[in-house]
Amino acid sequence: MDRINKIIQLLENGQHKEALDEYNVVLNSGSHEEKFLLGEELFQYGFLDEARALIEKLLTIFPEEGELLILLAEILVEAGEEEQAILVLETISTNDANFGQSLLLLADLYQMQGLYEVSENKILQAKELLPNEIIIDFALGELYGEQGEIAKAMKAYETVLKETNEIAGVNINGRIADLLSASGAFEDALVYYDKALNEKLEINTLFGYAFTALQIGYNRTAIEKFTELKSLDPEYHSLYLPLASAYEREEELENSLRTVQEGIKQDEFNKELFFKGGKIALKLGKQEEAETYLRESLVLDPGYIEAVLTLNKLFLQQERYEDVLELIRELDLVHEDEPQLLWDSALAYAGLEEYSHALDNYERAYTYFKNNESFLLDYGYFLIEEGKNDQAAEIFKQMLNDDPTNTEYLDILERLSDSENFS
Repeated sequence: MDRINKIIQLLENGQHKEALDEYNVVLNSGSHEEKFLLGEELFQYGFLDEARALIEKLLTIFPEEGELLILLAEILVEAGEEEQAILVLETISTNDANFGQSLLLLADLYQMQGLYEVSENKILQAKELLPNEIIIDFALGELYGEQGEIAKAMKAYETVLKETNEIAGVNINGRIADLLSASGAFEDALVYYDKALNEKLEINTLFGYAFTALQIGYNRTAIEKFTELKSLDPEYHSLYLPLASAYEREEELENSLRTVQEGIKQDEFNKELFFKGGKIALKLGKQEEAETYLRESLVLDPGYIEAVLTLNKLFLQQERYEDVLELIRELDLVHEDEPQLLWDSALAYAGLEEYSHALDNYERAYTYFKNNESFLLDYGYFLIEEGKNDQAAEIFKQMLNDDPTNTEYLDILERLSDSENFS
């Protein structure tokens, strides 16, 4: 088909006007075969309107031809007209040689819409029609896997494995491994990841293996696999955070921080990498560096509450009480959204000797932390310092009720009682 090849060559050379002229010749006077072949080619190149015009013209002559109807449906799906594609596919006769393929396409479309039962019915209908076609078993595996029906999906995938390890560009062992990992069956997943990687080294499969190993606590294995992945593709952004976590679990904090730094070079807009860097730096005693990382995470997401709380903890430790309050004000965070900020504010105001503000925040925080021993201890001692012995006694009575043998609480209550009697 010289004319078809010429049009494709013109398109690849960027000569769109010349290609359009040749296209119109085929559209208006080309043979049926030319129209069909050009329609297929243009569909693959993404010229959907032009491909559709050719196929629709053929359908005026061959209105019941299943191959044409399927190609039209595929064009419609690519154009985002799924409902119209379904209507087209539903017109294909049960006697047509392409009926089985139409059922699978329909199943895909219904699955995309979340109509799983309808999708399953279409696939099972295709299975009955073509019992030995493993693409149908693969489709069942995909459907059941998306629904979380692990046993059914496994059965379907295992049927495929009897014939081939790969179908439609998908490594079946890798797919099973991903499915098992997502369901929490980590040990079983690693077996299939091993099989998949022995068949073909593929970076997504390698990531799945490493991440699953991390989930199950095989930190050294995770480090080994993530490092291998990094050597294959250092721009694989998702590897850096879990690799840093694996090093952290192994107490290799310098390696963990170095991994964070490498990750930030690849993905400078990842707030979680900056947050991880801040936490690791704190563990290493690098407070200034930690603050820099944590503030960077907040530049990326001013509402990143985990970073705010970690910074507050650092500031309180450093007795930087104004910074605690400034951070909360700057980020326009509402205290009730995160109760810990009420507690932090109470500690900061107390440190600044603004006791009325501190008391207000303690009282508001009490609603959320009335069963938290650390908070109650802070609150109780604050009340004593403020001379509010009756309120302090109630707090320590509550704590003693929860821990009747605690001598510290008994001594405090005795002193409070003596003080009351003396007054």
